[in-house]
Amino acid sequence: MKPTPVLTFTDYNILRKLVKNAKDATNIREIALLTQELDRAIVNKEDELDQAIIRINSHAIIEDVNSKQQMKIQIVMPSQSNIKEGKVSILAPLSIAIIGFKENDQVDWLLPSGNKVLKIINVENSSNT
Repeated sequence: MKPTPVLTFTDYNILRKLVKNAKDATNIREIALLTQELDRAIVNKEDELDQAIIRINSHAIIEDVNSKQQMKIQIVMPSQSNIKEGKVSILAPLSIAIIGFKENDQVDWLLPSGNKVLKIINVENSSNT
């Protein structure tokens, strides 16, 4: 069973606003998936959130469990995304798959390349983000 995402009030409100304001028809599926995740999320105060949980601006190392391939990414707002720099939009399927989860969690998610099992290897959150 998929773990329950845990978000800060700030991230939760930012994501709800993004979903509400999403007008781009090309990402309707992602918006629907993100809405489902928000609907089942546990929301905590910033100072109560485990530092190992992925949130907006987190740096994370993610591993495809089947291929053992790892990637280092940062979850960012859509306007800051830059794949060459490893900055992945919060509205991208990969980000939606892992936001709110923590180190050592495994999540199954349908990505454009097919169904993947992703393991969160490492999470870094700086206090000044």
